[in-house]
Amino acid sequence: MKPIALMILLMLSTPVAAERARILAIGDSFFAVHSSSGRSIPAVVQRELGQQVSNRSVMGARMIYNLPLTGALGFDIVRQYRPGPWNWVIMNGGGNDLWLGCNCSRCDRKMTKMISKDGTRGEIPALVSKMRKSGAQVIYVGYLRSPGRGSPIEHCRDEGNELDARVTRMAQRDNGVWFVPMADLVPNGDRSFHAADMVHPSTKGTAAAGKRVAKIIAEAGG
Repeated sequence: MKPIALMILLMLSTPVAAERARILAIGDSFFAVHSSSGRSIPAVVQRELGQQVSNRSVMGARMIYNLPLTGALGFDIVRQYRPGPWNWVIMNGGGNDLWLGCNCSRCDRKMTKMISKDGTRGEIPALVSKMRKSGAQVIYVGYLRSPGRGSPIEHCRDEGNELDARVTRMAQRDNGVWFVPMADLVPNGDRSFHAADMVHPSTKGTAAAGKRVAKIIAEAGG
């Protein structure tokens, strides 16, 4: 097929596919990586469940993003969400805010802007509340941890654990919200769950993470 014809076909088919989807994925590169090869975490969820997943995640996206133009293009995770006929919203976020926004040091203020210690206030609970009011159930997915072998995010472990703890408290308050941790997914010393940059997941990592998410949805009745 000629490139122009293929482009037109994609433009026509993508909105239809999105309309049929009942599962929405929003987030950063943890969800966006391997999208082009159909092996992203949302793509794995789609295959495992046999249900269409609309993936709006964007590489480099943040939970707190103040630039309006690029925010509208998806770099603001909050703005990735659009109301729709969603039964489920799968989301992640916060890693870029901590790693790039404060270099994993003196992150308390940024963390609290995203989510308070008790999990009731901040950008994350506000977005989750908005999605829950629409009737969707929400799954917040945690991040992989470094296997302890030369990863640039090795020193972010404490911040990652704190973010997980706060999201866990948020999820415990609502039976329609789940937190799916990934902190225990990578065995110590095992580099195979990470891509070559030792930050993003490999296709082995996305497969394992996606299956965890799909299991929650399947057990809750899809």
